[in-house]
Amino acid sequence: MNGMLRGVVFDMDGVLIDSHPAHRAAWKAFLEDLGTTVADSELEIILDGGKREEILKHFLGDLSPQQILEYGKRKDEILRNRRTKVEPMPGVLEFLDQLRRSGIRVALATSAGKHRTLHTLEELRIAHYFEVVVTGDDVAAGKPDPAVYRLAASYLQELPEHLLAVEDAVSGVMAARSAGLRCAAIAHNGRADSLRKAGASPIVEDFRSLSATELPALFAE
Repeated sequence: MNGMLRGVVFDMDGVLIDSHPAHRAAWKAFLEDLGTTVADSELEIILDGGKREEILKHFLGDLSPQQILEYGKRKDEILRNRRTKVEPMPGVLEFLDQLRRSGIRVALATSAGKHRTLHTLEELRIAHYFEVVVTGDDVAAGKPDPAVYRLAASYLQELPEHLLAVEDAVSGVMAARSAGLRCAAIAHNGRADSLRKAGASPIVEDFRSLSATELPALFAE
């Protein structure tokens, strides 16, 4: 897809922050508190970019809006009580600096809820990099539905083909590609092949392998 790169739209969990281990543990503890034991393999759905509401319904069946709100708060409380320090992914802070110096616009498109998203950006002290923040609270359906990326492009007032998404989950790559964005992927946990098949390119291990100065040429290939 040829075009001019105008902006980069980041996913959050597993892209900006190394949060997956903490979230898996919190979800497992939350479900066990409710008397639901799940195998580690079943928890893979948590890493796939869905909204919290969708994850809750997957494990617990149909829930009322009030139950979804209550259970969501309980899960977040478990996560907070574990006092897991939020750590940025390797190289991401330097990459954000490079993008700013290069004049490339920056946005966030995550299925996470607004409260946790904004809290995370503040905790990492990176909120100022993002012109636009779209969360799971802003859309009816989570990834792989393209709504979150379409909304980010709309808020940026940029054509999707001028934007590069950065994802780590197959559903996220599918969402970005369906919205018309090109998509790079951070591949960890041996997911490179599945991310490539979903349409991600380039695929790197972390941001230390990406350079903002090289992105426009890469984007135009």
